[in-house]
Amino acid sequence: MTLCPIALLVGCKKCAVFAICPLKSVIGDYGKPEDAPSKPNAGKEPGGPKPAK
Repeated sequence: MTLCPIALLVGCKKCAVFAICPLKSVIGDYGKPEDAPSKPNAGKEPGGPKPAK
C-alpha cells in the first residue's frame, strides 16, 4: 500500500530524494527491477526452433 504523498502524486522514481530514500519499497510504489522479466526470450535457445529434416 502506497502511503508516501509524493509516490501517490507522481511516483517514487520522479521524487527528488529517490536515490537516498530508505523506505521507497515500504511506503512508496517502487518495485525491484528483478521483479520484471529482463529479456522476452530468457531461457530459450538463440535462433529459435531447429527445422525438421
